[in-house]
Amino acid sequence: MSERSHAGVVLAAGAGSRVGNTRNKVFLPLAGRRILTWSLDAVRRIGGVDRLLLVVRPEDRELAGEVLDRELPGVAVDLIPGGATRHDSEHQALRHLAPEIRAGQIEIVLIHDAARPLASAAMVERVLVAARDSGGAVPGVPLDGVLAVNGDGHIAHPVADALVAVQTPQAFRAEPLLEAYEAAAREGFSGTDTASCVERYSGLKVRMVAGEERNLKVTYPDDLLIAERLLASVGYAP
Repeated sequence: MSERSHAGVVLAAGAGSRVGNTRNKVFLPLAGRRILTWSLDAVRRIGGVDRLLLVVRPEDRELAGEVLDRELPGVAVDLIPGGATRHDSEHQALRHLAPEIRAGQIEIVLIHDAARPLASAAMVERVLVAARDSGGAVPGVPLDGVLAVNGDGHIAHPVADALVAVQTPQAFRAEPLLEAYEAAAREGFSGTDTASCVERYSGLKVRMVAGEERNLKVTYPDDLLIAERLLASVGYAP
């Protein structure tokens, strides 16, 4: 690995039942590949990402290996068993990387949801650059048409400018990220996303960078159709 290498962690250990399929949604086909393959590619094509991890449910490990052999031949991907929660899965990945992180071999860790297959290289690069600069970065898009409601049910004032929908990948300096998750484990804390744990247990300043409307999370059946159309509109091919 290079002196300033980075690791990409793709989380695929959820069930994804809301998409209307009995198996993990990230194994569903999307424009000739599986959803998770698009998501892995979004991270691995960024300069400096020399380590790639895919976190999967133990029961999906064999299928994940088959997909990787077929759709990303020759690409080194470590398959990591996921935990009971997103937070646990992130911690499993960080523990796997811990020797390299503590040896100073990994500078930045990017953590991405496998169910977000349309993250562009430009957006991932923005997140990585901001994390190098400030210590942590998350992409977000403004929430349109959001209003605050006071205690008696009346509209108080518009707050759309102050609220964003947070996306992935999120990126952080590796050593403080690992230490934050170790501290969280000692206290039994489980965060809703990576940034929530980092903000609670480290001194890193997390910067918000511009996300993308197209960086949707495949959750419901219609999301697959939208993703297909978006890929077709920009001429993406496997």
